[in-house]
Amino acid sequence: MLLGTYSPRLDDKGRMFLPAKFRDKLAGGLVMTRGQERCLYVYPMAEFEKVAEQWQNGPTTNAGVRAYQRLLLSGASDEIPDKQGRVTVPAILREYAGLTHECTVIGSGNRIEIWDAQAWEAYVAEHEDGFANQSEEVVPGL
Repeated sequence: MLLGTYSPRLDDKGRMFLPAKFRDKLAGGLVMTRGQERCLYVYPMAEFEKVAEQWQNGPTTNAGVRAYQRLLLSGASDEIPDKQGRVTVPAILREYAGLTHECTVIGSGNRIEIWDAQAWEAYVAEHEDGFANQSEEVVPGL
């Protein structure tokens, strides 16, 4: 499981140090792509292959499935972190997520998400009340 919240920075070349806690899981390669709510999803390569297989089994006769696959896969970039644990965030993905210098990286189970730090703070502020009040509806018995 990929868990936690971290605050790495992007350098002038669009590189980011991956949080040390995630480096071993991502050392063999990763896939970075557009996420929902204008963040980036980062999957370990093996996990992305499993998830992509599920998406590809979706009915391509459904316009929503096609649109989701197109946006997700057309923005995907396979990367290998360098020896120092840095990964380059492609310009198209930096632009999509509004990433500048200050970022927030969160563990989200089978993936990590990269957010602009201010966008993440706004997201948490907007959804905190709902989180506090919905546990029973989202996960019965919690």
